[in-house]
Amino acid sequence: MSARWAVVVFPGSNCEQDFVTAVRDVLGREVVEVWHKDEVPEDVDCIAIPGGFSYGDYLRAGSLAAMSPVMQSVKAHAERGTLIIGVCNGFQVLCEAGLLPGALMKNTSLRFRCIDVFLRAEREDSPFTAGFLKKGDVIRIPIAHGYGNYYAPAGQIGAAEKQALFTYCGADGRVEDSTNPNGSVMNIAGVTNERGNVLGMMPHPERAVEALIGGTDGLNILKAMDREGAKA
Repeated sequence: MSARWAVVVFPGSNCEQDFVTAVRDVLGREVVEVWHKDEVPEDVDCIAIPGGFSYGDYLRAGSLAAMSPVMQSVKAHAERGTLIIGVCNGFQVLCEAGLLPGALMKNTSLRFRCIDVFLRAEREDSPFTAGFLKKGDVIRIPIAHGYGNYYAPAGQIGAAEKQALFTYCGADGRVEDSTNPNGSVMNIAGVTNERGNVLGMMPHPERAVEALIGGTDGLNILKAMDREGAKA
């Protein structure tokens, strides 16, 4: 059984076609693009909220997109257990919508970072890693962001630490200040909701799905999500 995917598109998104290509051409799955004024179809198993600059990132990165009509159906899907991944600006949207703990701030360097980074998987029982990544595995995935500094206030820091799925690390898996590209608390690169079916991450797995464009490590995340989504 194959999973059916939806990719949400906002005015200002610029990574939706990366996701569509990864899902349709690499995974070989059906994917539907959903405009910000529409609703996500009820019969999808996986939802991707892509990167870019939704609504021009006015007010705050992801804040206007979080209030868009499509997010009501995204929230309904989250409550039903549908697997949802938000990448880069999509991560910001999910935090602003209250689906994930914490918030994203400007990089501590005050510079846009566009580099490959190493990530360490912190759990293997997540639907975003199950069967493809074990705890401690290191993968290499690109980042491209100016507001990727993940922050959690005192009341949410415990949840953020418990729900962290990926942390920035070195090639050897060591998590150090020097391996943190944006200042994120506890080197967190990706975090889930408490239920575990919603993931937000700054690195772009959809840009690491073919050897021709630099590597296939991101495919592990999408394959896991696709397989687990089809089971639901």
